[in-house]
Amino acid sequence: MTHAPVEIAPLSAALMPELADLWVAAWTQAMPQIDFEARRPWLAAHLEGLHQQGWVTRCALAATGALVGFVTLQPRSGELAQIAVAPCAARRGLGRLLLQEARALAPGLITLSVNQDNGHALRFYEREGFVKTGEGVNALSGLPTLRMEWRDALARR
Repeated sequence: MTHAPVEIAPLSAALMPELADLWVAAWTQAMPQIDFEARRPWLAAHLEGLHQQGWVTRCALAATGALVGFVTLQPRSGELAQIAVAPCAARRGLGRLLLQEARALAPGLITLSVNQDNGHALRFYEREGFVKTGEGVNALSGLPTLRMEWRDALARR
């Protein structure tokens, strides 16, 4: 399925409340056993800290200006911290579009941790060419995670 036209733009302070709403909604749908509303203050502080360390957040904006997704990553290392799509815009190709943006910002290698219980995300990353490289534990939830990575086949030549 394809997405409606969107604009990819850097995160602005004005978008932070909408980004937090989207993050809570997307993660609540993916992992309903966790109270993401209670983590809203953590998200704002976490993103601020990441941005101070050179991480970037790119936002997918619908033609109406509404935020429909975002991705946060460290361009130098290729570490992806967050990718989220608004539930109302799910399954329309926005995840792939945001991942393409991540690949453009960090060509050659993207790494991430994903909750082992998040089957939808695991299938998405596997379809996108990510492979499992290890296991871990989410520091906030204590849930098991998988380390995954994607390497550009052309970069290996």
